[in-house]
Amino acid sequence: MKLEYFIAKRLTTAKHHKSSISKPIIKIAISAIAIGIIMMIVSVATGLGLQQKIRQKVSAFNGHIIISNFDDNQSEVSKVPVSNRQDFYPKFTSVEGVNHIQAIASKAGIIRTENAFEGIVFKGVGSDYKWKNLTEYIVEGKSPNVSGALNAEVLISQYLANRLYLKVGDKFNTFFMKEDSNEMPNLRVFTISGIYNSGFQEFDATYILGDIRHVQLINRWQPDEVGAFEVFIDDFTKIEQKGEEVYEQTSYMLDSKTIIDKYFYIFEWLQLFDFNINVILVIMIVVATINMIVALLVLILERTQMIGILKALGADNWTVRKIFLFNAFHIILRGLLWGNCIAIALMLIQQQFGVIKLNPENYYVSEAPIYFNWFYIFLLNLGTIIISFLVLLVPSYIITKISPVKAIRFD
Repeated sequence: MKLEYFIAKRLTTAKHHKSSISKPIIKIAISAIAIGIIMMIVSVATGLGLQQKIRQKVSAFNGHIIISNFDDNQSEVSKVPVSNRQDFYPKFTSVEGVNHIQAIASKAGIIRTENAFEGIVFKGVGSDYKWKNLTEYIVEGKSPNVSGALNAEVLISQYLANRLYLKVGDKFNTFFMKEDSNEMPNLRVFTISGIYNSGFQEFDATYILGDIRHVQLINRWQPDEVGAFEVFIDDFTKIEQKGEEVYEQTSYMLDSKTIIDKYFYIFEWLQLFDFNINVILVIMIVVATINMIVALLVLILERTQMIGILKALGADNWTVRKIFLFNAFHIILRGLLWGNCIAIALMLIQQQFGVIKLNPENYYVSEAPIYFNWFYIFLLNLGTIIISFLVLLVPSYIITKISPVKAIRFD
């Protein structure tokens, strides 16, 4: 085994043999392997990163599962209240994997300033609201204080703040229409405590967040009445299963649906990334293996005399094939080494500096996110090695057809 590896290594490192043909072919093969693994690692890292980032944003503003009244209301506005005196609130212990549940209530309104006006949805939240999910999106100020006495602090999006010419500390009027259109709308004067920017246009153009008690007062609800519950789970991959379990553990008067059901068009679009990633992986592996096959065939052709000499000295076909397979393995490793180094460097640069920017209106994020996972990188490298080796077994079979006598005379 050591002798075979030594001979194989000499095929690529020796400088005294004829290499006018094989040397550029080997360089092309190494480059193809390197480019292939770069494309595979980067495509997986960005594809999965984009999926995770969008899932994170959608769940940050909606939870993973929404529990509400069983009615025909399809809007974002809470119309029929739900009592918060439920067995699953404030701790959803009957379903394993649920880590948090929070009560919310929404009310449509219109913000009116001296220079502009915008339609919004006021999302009322209470002391149980998980502000940690929104921390990374707050670009100015802080989240409103909803745990103490009722106050007028709100969190508004940067999109709305820019359109309304508002900044942190400013006050603005918001009008909430009543069910009876003949009655005067309710007026609330809010103060901006913070500004967020999720990059998700559907949320940024709609929501402002404040104290849930404002909605309760405007709707004339009781203190224990809310609009809906948002449920957070530990493992997003089990969201369908947990959604069914949550539905079974709630009252027949209540409905529940996952954010996949609510935003099905977003998650159907995200599934296309899996297909695109698979296509890139297949194309890159095919290109790399074709180049490796060409390189191996050139090496076999160039070393025909050596093959004949080794066979004449008593080496069997498998022994000679292993020499060339070891040589191919050495080429593959060199390509993988260069490819991994470049791919990891590119991902680290993107993580730190966000060089590649994206249009939030199309991709829901402002820069290409990176999902850095060593296990996936290991699997991609291992898969490339295994597939390349299995494919190279076929062209190496040509060695068994080479006659020692004809090979020694070959020039």
